[in-house]
Amino acid sequence: MEDNQNDNLNPTPNNENEQNEFESVLNPNTVQEEGDTVNFKNRIDLSELQNGIALIKDEISKVIVGQKGMVDMLIASILANGHSLIEGVPGVAKTISAKLLAKSLDIGFSRIQFTPDLMPSDILGTSVFDMKTSEFEFKQGPIFSNMILIDEINRAPAKTQAALFEVMEERQITIDGHKYVMDLPFIVLATQNPVEQEGTYRLPEAQLDRFLFKIDIDYPNLEEEIEIINREQNLKGEAKLDKVTSHLTKEQISKFQGLVNQIIIESHLVKYIADIIVNTRNNPFLYLGASPRASIAILRASKAFAAMNGRDFVTPEDIKQAAIPVLQHRIIVTPEREMEGVSTKQIIKQIIEAVEIPR
Repeated sequence: MEDNQNDNLNPTPNNENEQNEFESVLNPNTVQEEGDTVNFKNRIDLSELQNGIALIKDEISKVIVGQKGMVDMLIASILANGHSLIEGVPGVAKTISAKLLAKSLDIGFSRIQFTPDLMPSDILGTSVFDMKTSEFEFKQGPIFSNMILIDEINRAPAKTQAALFEVMEERQITIDGHKYVMDLPFIVLATQNPVEQEGTYRLPEAQLDRFLFKIDIDYPNLEEEIEIINREQNLKGEAKLDKVTSHLTKEQISKFQGLVNQIIIESHLVKYIADIIVNTRNNPFLYLGASPRASIAILRASKAFAAMNGRDFVTPEDIKQAAIPVLQHRIIVTPEREMEGVSTKQIIKQIIEAVEIPR
């Protein structure tokens, strides 16, 4: 059977009117020709979303040099209503990037510095006895906000890290039998240092799986390093964050998240995602494959990337763009391959290349 025999299964129109009707059926987007330009109109209006994203990127670029991939993934995580783990060596702007993103949004922001002596009640809150009313009153912890920056998340012990399990997955906490629901949007951005291991506690797989993305930040190149130095020189003591203006409100963010949920994905691309996930479970180089939560994460992330690119439909490129940051912290390389220096990124790339792209 020839590979291309299904390339032209559509009937051929007989005249110009049939041709126009035929094209409108094939392409649900409205096509408008103005002179030599062709404008495609989405079925979902993404203009406000794209304008909002442009404003955020402009604000962040006032301070951060380069790191386009990191900024894109942070914005995509907000649109997909997911959390992000930012990993990089000290001094590559992990914390300040998260703070800049929060300041560019007109939402609540809270920062928690994780330390070895931090207790779960220091994050979630605690019940305090009120002498006047002779009743216990719940005092909310710093987790009660819209965007939470957890700095050095692997500095706190396991019991403190476990305090985040419920709130990251269900957007609620349960204390003393009472349920407290978080104000939406609720996004956790966590940072960790991959090279310094003394005094740190490795994140359990159950918690890593709750992060939509794991974002790796590399060193800047030479030109970016020069720009960083020049910008610092031009500041002349002025605070960096003072340059950033807030734009998007909670209502706008919730609206954009709703639009992203409406992004269209065809059934053959759903199967493409499933094929990638199943391949991680059958790969001989992997000790632990990806769970169904990972396939849902790729679905949500690919929709966010499609919306950021101005499309109301998902393409295979969106899925490929989402695959590495979604999967690299969810799979575990076998000890033998790890000793050989094989990384999760390399294996994910091999899997993506091996899985046939749907036509």
